[in-house]
Amino acid sequence: MAQTAVADSDTGPSLTELARSHGLTKAGRLPRLPEYTRHLWSYRHFIAAFANAKVSASLGSTKLGVVWQLLTPLINAGVYYLIFGVLINTKQDVDNFIAYLCAGVFIFGFTQSVVQAGSQSITANIALIRALHFPRASLPIAVSLVEVRNMLASMVVLIAIVLLTGEPITVQWLLLIPALIFQTIFNTGLALFVSRLISKVTDIRQLIPYILRIWMYGSAVLYPVTFFAERIDGWQLALVESNPMLIYIELVRHALMENVELATPAPWLWVQAAIWTVLVGFGGYVYFWRGEKGYGRG
Repeated sequence: MAQTAVADSDTGPSLTELARSHGLTKAGRLPRLPEYTRHLWSYRHFIAAFANAKVSASLGSTKLGVVWQLLTPLINAGVYYLIFGVLINTKQDVDNFIAYLCAGVFIFGFTQSVVQAGSQSITANIALIRALHFPRASLPIAVSLVEVRNMLASMVVLIAIVLLTGEPITVQWLLLIPALIFQTIFNTGLALFVSRLISKVTDIRQLIPYILRIWMYGSAVLYPVTFFAERIDGWQLALVESNPMLIYIELVRHALMENVELATPAPWLWVQAAIWTVLVGFGGYVYFWRGEKGYGRG
């Protein structure tokens, strides 16, 4: 009789097989990347609602609301024009310096805003993370969506500035669309990267304003891109010209402005932009996914 019971237990399903057959998984298991991506996609409505809530909260905190989204880059561009264009006189090497400067300020500001908001997307929502189960990548992606909305409003202002300063509308303007799509994917990957990094080492958040300022100075935002070629060469120049923000800014300037001098030929700029988009967009996503089980702990 005992031998029959042992035989039955040997031929029956194991506890692991039984759990798997009922859809149960190991507690704390990191899902595979395709599985995680499908899970994240199923939360797309939550991501959109969370982004809309953040926009409503930010607009409700000021009297001018959405106007500040347009005034901020304009004020920055005005200040930079007085300092760099008039006082330092960097405008002498560019035919349409106002449009050139505004394109740099608006495009860099898009990435800057995503990085700043993304750096707090995990740490500022710890209570939500600990209370609810959802893919944590939803938070930095929602932040990126908020800034995409702000960027679209800024692009309307930028296009108006470009037209008012004498640039004609050409077929080349259509290149603005893929350039902004590339930058949006790049920014989202960057937001995912910094959100995980700062959730682990919060002190790095104090360095972000300085890092962004140095990055801006190295991206030909405030002066002609020829500034670098006149002062450095060799591997140093190649390193500066491979700066992803310089590349995205150059692509937008090339799309909206005629006769603008580029750091490198436009086809090579597009190749570099595609490489940076894949590396940072996909790399940031994978880096964030690898830390999925650790957010909100400690």
